[in-house]
Amino acid sequence: MFKQHGHRLLALSALLLLAACHSAPRDPHTIVFLIESSPANLDPRIGTDAQSQRIDALLFDGLVARDPSFQFTPGLAERWEQPNPLTLIFHLRGDIRFHDGRPLTARDVIFTIDSMLNPGRAGGVISPRAASYAAIDKMEAPDDRTVVVHLKHPDNYLLTNLSTGAMGIVPEGSGRDFWQHPVGTGPFRFVSQQIDQDVIVERNPLSWSQIPKLERVRFAVVPDSITESLELEKGSGDLAINSLPMDSLAVLAARPDLTIEETGGTEIQYLSFNLRDPLLSDVRVRQAIACAIDRNLIIKTLLDGRARPASSLLPPNHWAFNRDGPHYDYDPGRAATLLDASGHPRNSNGIRFHLLMKTSNVEATRLLAAVLQQQLATVGIALDIRSFEYATFYSDVVRGAFQMYSLQWVGGNEQPEIFGYAFSSARIPPKGANRGHYTNARLDALLDDAAQNGDQSIRRADYAEAQQILARDLPAINLWYRDAVVVHNRRLTHVVPAPSGSYTFLETAELAN
Repeated sequence: MFKQHGHRLLALSALLLLAACHSAPRDPHTIVFLIESSPANLDPRIGTDAQSQRIDALLFDGLVARDPSFQFTPGLAERWEQPNPLTLIFHLRGDIRFHDGRPLTARDVIFTIDSMLNPGRAGGVISPRAASYAAIDKMEAPDDRTVVVHLKHPDNYLLTNLSTGAMGIVPEGSGRDFWQHPVGTGPFRFVSQQIDQDVIVERNPLSWSQIPKLERVRFAVVPDSITESLELEKGSGDLAINSLPMDSLAVLAARPDLTIEETGGTEIQYLSFNLRDPLLSDVRVRQAIACAIDRNLIIKTLLDGRARPASSLLPPNHWAFNRDGPHYDYDPGRAATLLDASGHPRNSNGIRFHLLMKTSNVEATRLLAAVLQQQLATVGIALDIRSFEYATFYSDVVRGAFQMYSLQWVGGNEQPEIFGYAFSSARIPPKGANRGHYTNARLDALLDDAAQNGDQSIRRADYAEAQQILARDLPAINLWYRDAVVVHNRRLTHVVPAPSGSYTFLETAELAN
């Protein structure tokens, strides 16, 4: 399996040399950003896949924002106060307009939240984010610039869930077809989308924060990484982040018109299980799979060392991070012992049982699945792989129609609310992202207490125990934090990648004269 990379590198080098003679003309005012798949839904109330969230963060704003150290800063609300644990008062900035010119008012904020909490009402949508706002009892708008939120109980996560990237305020009356032409207040505005082809956005001249220097960005969908590399070399593509095979970076870096920016990342790759499946419902089987995966070898070989093994969903520098729970590191002997104990001996051909892993048609995902197939085979697990177009794959994941899959958490894992969103029994889809239907009453109690308790030392203890439970039960395996690696044309300057792998650097990037 790993020997293929040398052949891939030679093939890529030859293709790049051939393509150098056929440089394609480009629109000098449009940045072509190469992405692996189309966003599933650009309505910020609905879209939870990586592409939807990253593009939505350019089109929409939340009530608050967060700085690089995860501290809350003003967003659409210039200030806010909390006179008591059950009341939040937001004071909106004046003269903020949506992309179509409509002024932003408190009614838009209330409508956005209410449309998720009450999908049966006019403009309502079935939103996987709805449970994030379940603590809200009622909302009031004493005037156009003031939103008063009354809570049923304290909620330490609410500000996080009202921040840019987690929420985007939409105009009052936006219906279920809003995704077809989304209208926000962000630094870029939507122009068009062709499914599986591209999304085009342009500079928002009405932006209240800062007006981007870039005039237009075309997010071009290119699932094949070799093609993506060629597009960058030819100049028909300007930019890609975390979607290129690592063995192509040296070739691309040698190009005089290309450069690479990178930083340590918080985007986490994980492997998730369907716990309703008879095989995977046994914790010993999940633990054995963890022991069969050589993460360090994958990081070295597939990712060129540009990642760090992950032991929690939270990044290691987070105040709530804890890695003191059980560890199921690479140990094929231990994996075999666990599988024997679970009642799955090898048969005459050495196979214990088959598992099906679903992937998208994105090459990096299929390659990871192939490596996992090889590693699991050594302990007697035959991993069958089925690849689908991304929208079909993601739909199956959300519906729980899988045994195993692998995806990335982007951005959301920088706050401890991720544990509830991904593993609380109250957050099984469509109410959240507990797609594997994991249930643990003790975990639920810990997360509920952490959400409401004002004492950070108690919250830290709650999260520490929650991480120990998840490390033992392994409803999902945390694989690695991937570095944020941006390859871009040198005509694009001031590119500073964010650890989360977000696209927010487009807000400050410029085109060289």
